Amino acid sequence: MSGQPLHGTVVARWAPAHGWRGVLITGPSGAGKSDLALRLIGRGWRLVADDYAHVVASGGALYATCPTAIEGRIEARGVGVVPASALGLVRLVLAVELSAEPIERLPEAAGSVIGGVRLPLVRLCGFESSAVEKVTLLTRPL
Repeated sequence: MSGQPLHGTVVARWAPAHGWRGVLITGPSGAGKSDLALRLIGRGWRLVADDYAHVVASGGALYATCPTAIEGRIEARGVGVVPASALGLVRLVLAVELSAEPIERLPEAAGSVIGGVRLPLVRLCGFESSAVEKVTLLTRPL
């Protein structure tokens, strides 16, 4: 599968009766994309892609997969590139934009349009200890 290459990390969690639910984590270099992904993986999430992902729109949904060259690996800053059990393809349900700037306390609903498909968007500080719980809460099926 090829698609629009995006700079970001993708992780996913299993939701019974809903399947794998993926999150695209974006932000500037050093914002904590891989760090947040590693903490989510430590809580049972699975890696899809670290650093770059191919994203394609199909049937009104967005799907992400990893470029073959970096499949099954994630960068752990200060440690190096390490292996990680990875999924091949996942439907994206949320975009997370990491920022070092202060985050608005009660932001308006936001979205990111990729390939003509709108994805809910939340801005977080990736290094906050609560970031893992916030992402988990936002990806729970309704």
